[in-house]
Amino acid sequence: MTSPQLLFFGILAATMALFLSGRLRHDVVALAALMACILSGLVSSEEAFAGFGHPAVITVACVLVLSQGLQNTGAMDWLARGALPPEAGRLPSLVALMGLGASMSGFMNNVGAMALLMPVAVRLSGRLGLTPGQVLMPLAFCTLLGGMTTLVGTPPNLIVSGFRDEAGLGHFAMFDFAPVGVAVAAAGTLFVAAIGWRLVPARKSLSGGGFDTGSYLTEVRITEKSKAVGLSLRDFERALEPSGAQVVGLVRNEVHMFAPRGGRRLQPNDILVLEADVDAVAKTLSVFGLRLEQQGSSFPDAPPGTRAPDSSPDTISAEVLSGGDEDRNEARGRAAREDDILLCEFVVLPGANIVGRTARQLHLRSRYGLNLLAVSRHGTPPRERLGSLPLKSGDLLLMQGPAEVMADFINDAGCVPLAERELRIPQRRMAIIAGAILLGTVGIVTLGWLPAAPAFMLGVLLSMLLRTVPPRQVYSAIDWPVIVLLAALIPVAGAMQTTGAADRLAEVLVDVIAQGNPIAALGVVLVTTMFLSDVMNNSATAAVMCPVAIGIAENLEVSPDSFLMAVAIGASCAFLTPIGHQNNTLILGPGGFRFGDYWRLGLPLEGLVVGVSIPLLLIVWPL
Repeated sequence: MTSPQLLFFGILAATMALFLSGRLRHDVVALAALMACILSGLVSSEEAFAGFGHPAVITVACVLVLSQGLQNTGAMDWLARGALPPEAGRLPSLVALMGLGASMSGFMNNVGAMALLMPVAVRLSGRLGLTPGQVLMPLAFCTLLGGMTTLVGTPPNLIVSGFRDEAGLGHFAMFDFAPVGVAVAAAGTLFVAAIGWRLVPARKSLSGGGFDTGSYLTEVRITEKSKAVGLSLRDFERALEPSGAQVVGLVRNEVHMFAPRGGRRLQPNDILVLEADVDAVAKTLSVFGLRLEQQGSSFPDAPPGTRAPDSSPDTISAEVLSGGDEDRNEARGRAAREDDILLCEFVVLPGANIVGRTARQLHLRSRYGLNLLAVSRHGTPPRERLGSLPLKSGDLLLMQGPAEVMADFINDAGCVPLAERELRIPQRRMAIIAGAILLGTVGIVTLGWLPAAPAFMLGVLLSMLLRTVPPRQVYSAIDWPVIVLLAALIPVAGAMQTTGAADRLAEVLVDVIAQGNPIAALGVVLVTTMFLSDVMNNSATAAVMCPVAIGIAENLEVSPDSFLMAVAIGASCAFLTPIGHQNNTLILGPGGFRFGDYWRLGLPLEGLVVGVSIPLLLIVWPL
């Protein structure tokens, strides 16, 4: 090996060690690797930051903005309600949910698709008699599988396309990934829906058992189309018995009846006062078509310092944060203006703005008028008080406050509600516009009228002009750590090629492991990419493996397309660990999972992917 090659492999080994340790964020590690290459002379100063203008980086940023438009307008909510059968059995319901997750991931950010469907999955698990984790893990894996079906489905696909263009073969088209990707995604979806969910440990969900706040009062209004219209109060209460909820009052024509007769028939616009826990209210709303009343909801305030009855190490004490006089005055002021107080459970997304910050630093009362009642975290018994506890991705938060500011908190903090709430009101007209923008952009790229980067930038411009994504929200919709990661690693991957390190590594893989057999070498590339994506960021994995794949193809004197596609598939198969992909981290707390739970479903699924993809790669992209 030459000195530059040895130096590069040293930097690469240190970079991978930092990725594995998890002590630093992925974008920080990538910047450190870039700076090491610059200081050692492997990357010139002129080329150091060219990655920030790379088409793949621009396209990823634009796709994230367009995904935000689909979320803002409720386009995916309409799709989910129309695609999921309301009363179907276990297999049809799981196939529909997993298929929807995979389909959505083909055209929007994987994390966004998972975040939109998590409340649906939690609710479906209860109806099917499964634990939330037995639905959440298959859904997370299917959203990863769906990303491999299109050019914009996941950032690694764009990186692979970029390396193909740099090799002089041109970019992959929008649906070049589909012949193999759709088949693999379909096989994986059917497997996890029919068999795979049985391999998921039936852990007790922290969202169901982590918080014990007791019963509270809330008011729900019977709508014109509610299934409760015409029922006697007695029949309605019988339907509520399994959930433990009960009716404690009825408001009709502004008259409050504290002990209404059981034979009284329910009418549109009646207001029912329910005593129930969080899950019971969510179930009642969805089953009977009720909605939370915006005026008069009443929730008891927990006194400062109270503890949750559940004393397990996975649950942190529940207490209402107490701030200074100014904070309390501001909270009282908001409460006076907004009396539709709700209890909501949220999960903290990976990379959320509140990760690493304490509740007191967030000034929840003074900024939002919210109370943090409890935090639940799996496997890490905290020693800090709730107010001084740094939040982590995957934490479950129980929040109390007005619905309007709950929505603001979700947008600012980067959290996902675990129970289905009307915090985002779908707008059919705007949803149609957002969907049309995305489909139009995809059509422009597919027809070859514009390359991906300018086409999706046009979509972003239209989203801002038509207000599906407000201009003020455009920059917050972009996952900047991912953008920096990609931009920093592209020059590092270039150094891997210019120093000959990629060719040297390719020679070792071909001669020592694959023994010169092209099909065996293809399998080695796929399995190696899968392994790396399980322990480090999938975009980083693609950036490292693309030069190696091209080097192997040149060494064997075969077409690199099949090897590059193997990298794209392998980078979307982070199924063995909770750190391989953000979606895996996202379900860690809500599913009650442990680190070693993922491989039980992930390992058979990866074996299935290898068995399906290798023959298809050889047929669709012959060597």
